[in-house]
Amino acid sequence: MLMQNLNGKNVLLGVCGSIAAYKSAELIRLLQEQGARVRVVMTASAQEFITPLTLQTLSKHPVRTDLMDPVAEATMGHIELARWADLVLVAPATQEFMAKLVHGRAADLLSAICSVADVPMMLAPAMNHSMWMNAATQENRQQLIKRGIYFVGPDVGEQACGEHGPGRLVDLESLVAAAAKLYENDLLAGISVIVSAGPTREAIDPVRYLSNRSSGKMAYAIAEAAQEAGAKVTLVSGPVALPTPSKVERIDVISAEQMLGAITSLLAQSDIFVSAAAVADYRPVKFVNQKIKKDKRTQSLELERTPDILKTVREQSEDLFIVGFAAETENLEIYAKQKLASKGMNMIAANLVGEQQGFEQDDNALELFWPKNKDQDNMIIQHKSLEMRPKPKLARQLIAFIAERYYAKTTS
Repeated sequence: MLMQNLNGKNVLLGVCGSIAAYKSAELIRLLQEQGARVRVVMTASAQEFITPLTLQTLSKHPVRTDLMDPVAEATMGHIELARWADLVLVAPATQEFMAKLVHGRAADLLSAICSVADVPMMLAPAMNHSMWMNAATQENRQQLIKRGIYFVGPDVGEQACGEHGPGRLVDLESLVAAAAKLYENDLLAGISVIVSAGPTREAIDPVRYLSNRSSGKMAYAIAEAAQEAGAKVTLVSGPVALPTPSKVERIDVISAEQMLGAITSLLAQSDIFVSAAAVADYRPVKFVNQKIKKDKRTQSLELERTPDILKTVREQSEDLFIVGFAAETENLEIYAKQKLASKGMNMIAANLVGEQQGFEQDDNALELFWPKNKDQDNMIIQHKSLEMRPKPKLARQLIAFIAERYYAKTTS
């Protein structure tokens, strides 16, 4: 069964020294079948049961084994891996590894990664039943659960030592299903969300157009995160080279005029509008029917404003919760606050764009602003920063905050 919530997710698989380590080879395959990208970190004892070469071949990435690797750690490789991951999955997890996590020990690579990871962490224990039932192990399990670490298993059954009891590594398909379940929540259950994405293209002649560098990555990540949060999501997208997120309805448009038409047609049945598209501000006054020839030293192009999508949407739907975006090259906070007030939005997410930031990048950071009161003349604006991270992670943070603000507005 395809569990779409793992599609495109980065799974860091930690393998500890248990006889069940041989099952990690099959686990990699199952995760990849769900569309996950897998990288592997092995403890020293895990390498006694299965070789790094085996898991490297299956994951198609070098297996990391050493915290003091002089090449990888030259760029703080353990922190890079922690930031890369959407999920840290330790399977099998041993009694010793659980104890390390409880006491914050970070003398090996895997425990060092776990100490800095700010993503969901899931442990699948595998050990002798007496080790599992040991009082210290059970106390450690409870401590880790209190810290927000998820446990799957262990199963009860025949063990490698010939004894019977709890301690077997959980069935791998059940483990993968549990990992996928982490990306389901009901933050926006029953809510209809419109997300606009990508650039628009404003035609000059049959072969040329005005546009911008937006790749659509941030908006598509937002659409996926909203769907994972239980929302019914419609993605109104300009031209991009991205696959449609699972369970998301996509409407393709080209121009700002087309984007406005598609969005306004959805307003009656929508609750939230996330305006993440980089809509062209201007378009040619006249479209030239035939290709403009290069027969002059100079060429003038008269431009006019494109439709103001945010203003129009607010005028047509007073109750819609609107989240705008502001991509700026300077004076980020000033321009974001001005746009927030002038467009009547409920929130704005602002980010700097330019060389190596914002557009066409895999990572992003956002500054969020929203009004505390409705007095346009004396508006009090609140602020929250979302730090630099991969856009899918950032999108899940943003959706969680949008849900918080949406319910605060609708219940006030």
